[in-house]
Amino acid sequence: MPFIPHTEAETKAMLDTIGVDSIEQLFDEIPAELRTTKLNGIATALSEMEISRLMSERSEQDPHLQCFIGAGSYEHHIPAAVWELTTRGEFYSAYTPYQAEASQGTLQLLYEYQTMMAEIMLMDVSNASLYDGGSALAEAVLMAVRSQRKKTTKRVLMPRTVNPNYRRTVRSIVSSQNIELIELDYDKESGRIIIEDNLVDNNDISALIIPQPNFFGVIEEVDTLTNWAHEHNILVIGVVNPIAMQLLKAPGQWGEEGADIVCGEGQPLGIPLSSGGPYFGFMCCKEKLVRQMPGRIIGRTVDIEGKQGFSLTLQAREQHIRRSKATSNICTNQGLMVTAATIHMSLLGADGLARVAAASHKNTLSLISQLKKITGVKTVFNSPCFHESVLQISRPATTVLDELARHGILGGYDLGNDYPELGSAIMVCATETKTEADIAAYHSAMQIVMHEPAVASNDQ
Repeated sequence: MPFIPHTEAETKAMLDTIGVDSIEQLFDEIPAELRTTKLNGIATALSEMEISRLMSERSEQDPHLQCFIGAGSYEHHIPAAVWELTTRGEFYSAYTPYQAEASQGTLQLLYEYQTMMAEIMLMDVSNASLYDGGSALAEAVLMAVRSQRKKTTKRVLMPRTVNPNYRRTVRSIVSSQNIELIELDYDKESGRIIIEDNLVDNNDISALIIPQPNFFGVIEEVDTLTNWAHEHNILVIGVVNPIAMQLLKAPGQWGEEGADIVCGEGQPLGIPLSSGGPYFGFMCCKEKLVRQMPGRIIGRTVDIEGKQGFSLTLQAREQHIRRSKATSNICTNQGLMVTAATIHMSLLGADGLARVAAASHKNTLSLISQLKKITGVKTVFNSPCFHESVLQISRPATTVLDELARHGILGGYDLGNDYPELGSAIMVCATETKTEADIAAYHSAMQIVMHEPAVASNDQ
């Protein structure tokens, strides 16, 4: 079937109705010098068989490297069933479920997703997802400021230990709304947030952002930070790794009252790395703030016959309510990614997710233990960590990572651009996908790259 399935007779009838001789005449206002008759550089059309062969050949050009990079995107094992189910037509081609009577399957899945996320975070409410972790944090900042209308100014405390990409995203989105982001530094020994006594003045801070773990993989002192914020009438926004929450204290339990808003990146829950996307963002909050939550919330109800059903309960965006009352201009979300995440969480269950977290933590500690035995490699921070750790190396980080890649290893994240004060430093990560052999191979490659003679195997 052609892309536009109108017959010649139907096309002529439409043209006659509007009084035009040809389709070409509809575009005669475009200047001739801006029009082209052919697309230069576009190859001749290929058949399906030829395309399949070409793509197969190109896929083989990708090197098969062991990935030890984290920095916000994590390589976790995804059961085959997750995407086999996610790409079924019922989910794969489903649109936003505006018509509840035709979208019960999608609505129920989103409802189950919300339930799972609220349980993981121990929060009252979850929405039905956002674009990604960075934009979710930006939405959380806007939400916090809206919820603090009595504040004299729009100021939010943004630690440098928050993912640099998230910080850039937040700044881009909120800067035009007269929101000031006050940067908090970190302690150079522990890697944790520093709170100065003179930060609060005249009730002018709306929110404090707390990453857990932070970008360095360091575990923040969330109880102390949360209690400090609430003592000064400051809302707490938690930015968390959902896998880490299987081992660490959930945001709803931080301090005496818990975090107010929680957001983050959902990619670790069944979404492949995919060269950076698409991913999805999640957001949970206390019930008292739900009217300020962006996106939509799915609710469970009963129909007039008493049968269980699902519907869009809250849709606080400009398409549904008066524009000035909208909480966000988000017009969709990453629904397919949420579908995969829901299936992934259902298959693994709470115990399975906890085992993933424990195995990841164990492998990270093993990797760090091996690497810091090498001359010229040392850890930077002395705090407990999860998933990743910062290493200072005696050779230029860029050079070391390039040489590791030639040994088949993506050795970590170069912190030089975002944290130049750390000198030549890389951040390494290991998840449950790494075996003892993988870690040993990295150790051996790093020895070579750092020009250290190989040691006996029993040291590995």
